[in-house]
Amino acid sequence: MAIRITRTRSTWTLIAALMVMTVAQPTAYGLDFPSTTQLTLPDTPALSLTATREFSPAQSITVPIPELAKIALISRQIEMARTTVGAKVVTRTIMADEYNWGSYQFGCLNSLWTKESHWNYKAHNSRSGAHGIAQALPASKMDVISTDWRTNPLTQIRWGLRYIEDRYKTPCGAWKKFKRSRYY
Repeated sequence: MAIRITRTRSTWTLIAALMVMTVAQPTAYGLDFPSTTQLTLPDTPALSLTATREFSPAQSITVPIPELAKIALISRQIEMARTTVGAKVVTRTIMADEYNWGSYQFGCLNSLWTKESHWNYKAHNSRSGAHGIAQALPASKMDVISTDWRTNPLTQIRWGLRYIEDRYKTPCGAWKKFKRSRYY
């Protein structure tokens, strides 16, 4: 009898532990993100795809992008941008898609941000307090994009491109200013 009670008690303990674990784990409907990360989804409601088999190559169909797919895309961009090469790839894409700036403008931006931070999202100037890929001064200016600017390279890139467009119109305009005064 004692063996049966022990087995029953351990079975119920195991069941209770599994229930607690399943409740505590994030689900597909309730993703648990760190409190310092805020995701801003692009305003693009749909994705255009070109069909190759059922339709002629000239026809295209529009497919809505589910919210989870947008989050996955943004998460992938953030992780890519944590490396120098990835940050450059993500920046080129944003420049082309959102600002209509081409390779020539990217060349100027590459020169500028290489001088400023070597594309390192953790770059911090202890003397001035400038921070991130674009070396925002004060760094808290990046709050207009998102509050996760300390750890999110995508926030820093988006802020830097917006700053350049607002102040200098193009990356080459910012690069010219930097060459004259060693800051932009």
